Amino acid sequence: MQWTIGIAVGFLLILLNSSIYIVSEWEQAIITQFGKIVGEPVTEAGLHFKTPFMQEVRYFDKRMLNWDGEPAQVPTRDKKFIFVDTTARWRIKDPVRFLETVQTEPQAMRRISSIIDGKTKTVISKYNLVETVRNTNTILEKSQTESAADNEVDERIVVEIEPIKAGREKLSRIITEEARKEIDSLGIHLIDVLIRRIAYEKSVEDKVFERMISERKRIAEKIRSIGKGEVAKISGRMDLDLKRIESEAYRKSEVIRGKAEAKAIAIYAQTMGQDPEFYKFSRTLEAYQKAMPKQTRLVLSSESGIFKMLHQQP
Repeated sequence: MQWTIGIAVGFLLILLNSSIYIVSEWEQAIITQFGKIVGEPVTEAGLHFKTPFMQEVRYFDKRMLNWDGEPAQVPTRDKKFIFVDTTARWRIKDPVRFLETVQTEPQAMRRISSIIDGKTKTVISKYNLVETVRNTNTILEKSQTESAADNEVDERIVVEIEPIKAGREKLSRIITEEARKEIDSLGIHLIDVLIRRIAYEKSVEDKVFERMISERKRIAEKIRSIGKGEVAKISGRMDLDLKRIESEAYRKSEVIRGKAEAKAIAIYAQTMGQDPEFYKFSRTLEAYQKAMPKQTRLVLSSESGIFKMLHQQP
């Protein structure tokens, strides 16, 4: 009798265990019977019941899941090869459709990878390299604003910046929209796709470095040119100031000289008025001194004017 009761209790426990299943808060479940889906998905957390031995429970995550792709080589519109590394966020929105199409998360990851990689290559190849690097034209707009506000535009150091039409964020949205159209059919909602990292292919990297070096050299030459122009301006101002100072000094010296000569003439005139004969004698000597070189010997007769003047009695 006790053996019978024990067997009956054990059978009831097994039956109860096979009839009960628990759904966690982050899970959703589907009941299948002989491989076919029975009823609606179970999305509420808690204790639930099913037909024992005949029905099975398939659990699916209802949280937001991450997908990380492998870097893929993609050619851009301007024939530059780059490695694009993308990541995405997704969740299972229709577990029934999900079970019918991909069944498991690993298979879903493979399908998502195939779809996103293909859409990424298609979208990136339609745009130039710069579109995958920058999001806005803020740098270009700021440079143009500063140049317009500066009257001396020729002296501005402006780096050549290629404008963008879309930008990195918009490309990510385009990839998301294109991939979402196919992924939705798998019972999956694609939340977003992000371009996580871009790496240059070796030949592109060398060209980028060469362009950077060339740009820095151009800027250096521009700076040197501006420096030479500033030197020329300073030298010109210095020469102008020097000539102005010399002109002013010459004017002042001529004024002083004129006043001195006028004063000297006045003194001579006053002296000549006091003793005309002495003035005549002094001027005659000065005339002879200027007319005859040094170390000159003269042979004078007694009738010579010079002899008579020198021997004239006072």
